[in-house]
Amino acid sequence: MKEKKLKNFLLISSSIFIILFTSIPVLYMIVVSLNREPDFLLKGIKITLNNFKNILTEKNLHFLDYLRNSFIIASISSLFSVLIASLSAYAITRIDFPFRYGFLLLSIAISMFPQITLVSYLFKFMLKLNLINTYPALIFPYISWSLPLSLWILTSFFMKIPKELDEAGMIDGCTRFNVLSKIIFPVALPGIFSTAILCFIFSFNDFLFALILTTDYHARTIPVGIAMFQGLHGEIPWGNIMSASTISTLPVILLTILFQKKIILNLTQGSLKG
Repeated sequence: MKEKKLKNFLLISSSIFIILFTSIPVLYMIVVSLNREPDFLLKGIKITLNNFKNILTEKNLHFLDYLRNSFIIASISSLFSVLIASLSAYAITRIDFPFRYGFLLLSIAISMFPQITLVSYLFKFMLKLNLINTYPALIFPYISWSLPLSLWILTSFFMKIPKELDEAGMIDGCTRFNVLSKIIFPVALPGIFSTAILCFIFSFNDFLFALILTTDYHARTIPVGIAMFQGLHGEIPWGNIMSASTISTLPVILLTILFQKKIILNLTQGSLKG
């Protein structure tokens, strides 16, 4: 009995610690964004919306441009990454060809190289193609960088789908493509949604590639754009930085919540149908 109480106490206390550890920085960010002075612990809290008004109305900050760029680049990158990974994962799990799992391990090994080791070569390559400060300069690297992880996740998910579904579809006259699009993809929808979320968050939050491969607001994404607020004002405008961070964080959180509900719904439907 004592052991059970101790276990419950440790579980509850550790959960509370993790919640506080992860939520306090977010709450601090929100409070600073809504406060007139960043050092509110000394001067007190004075609620104002001027920080949000500044980043949304001041044209020299280009916050809305950065936000638009991030959404477009992250959406396109995650879409193509998941599409390519889905087709590859289906081939690995359904077609018997030599070294198929070796190919999977090799792709994961290549993705372990740090970004900093490749960014200089990538910059020279994009410079020769005249793609610096364009959407493709970020979309292509993001697809390549997120593809191994997408392939790994979807391969493990496709392995759980019985091959009897493929055989049943082909017996009914479906082609391989029809089996993939009408049977396998709907069943694998939870895994595809989860992978798309991870790819989107990676592309949306990446800093290094966006810093090196963009030069201004025409293609620069939100993490680098917020970092450039300091250079524009000659000082650190904490109110603008925190308000911009709050706005750019909310879509990712809302997207995760929405897709999480969709994933749970699909998993429940799949278990009921199975």
